[in-house]
Amino acid sequence: MSRNLTQPPQVPGPRPPRPETVAVVALGANLGDREETIRAAVARIARLPLVSDVRLSRLFETVALRVDGPDPDAPGYVNAVALVTTRLAPEILLGMLHAIEDENGRVRGERWGDRTLDLDLIAYGDVVSDDPRIQLPHPRAAERLFVLEPWLDVDSDAELVGRGRVADLAADLRARGEG
Repeated sequence: MSRNLTQPPQVPGPRPPRPETVAVVALGANLGDREETIRAAVARIARLPLVSDVRLSRLFETVALRVDGPDPDAPGYVNAVALVTTRLAPEILLGMLHAIEDENGRVRGERWGDRTLDLDLIAYGDVVSDDPRIQLPHPRAAERLFVLEPWLDVDSDAELVGRGRVADLAADLRARGEG
């Protein structure tokens, strides 16, 4: 009886790690201790696996925005932007952001309603996605000064993929009295 002595089958090794990417995360809160909630959320993001750095903008006070426009009678928002350096896939990062919202008592009732914490994935490197589960860049980011101004605070050279320089987008909104 003869045996064929061939090489054993090759077992693929571990996948190479995903390269680090900078994700832009917008943070907002208008219920409870807003500033503490934002700072705690950023600390929680920094502890996520495969996150190596988080840079937070200053905190900005803004008027609540409803479907039909600004609502000066609603509790005001504290907004910020964090630049998150990560190797997490964008879908995984978004899921973890939703979990952090839940940990902070986020209730998803009324659209554009008051909230203890809102975390939006605005951009993930140069990734573009029109998948309804994860739209990148965020489809309304270019229309929101409460996102653009904090983003500029932490990265004055920022660009929104497919839309241009964040500074130009913000200046245009200010000139039109929008956003």
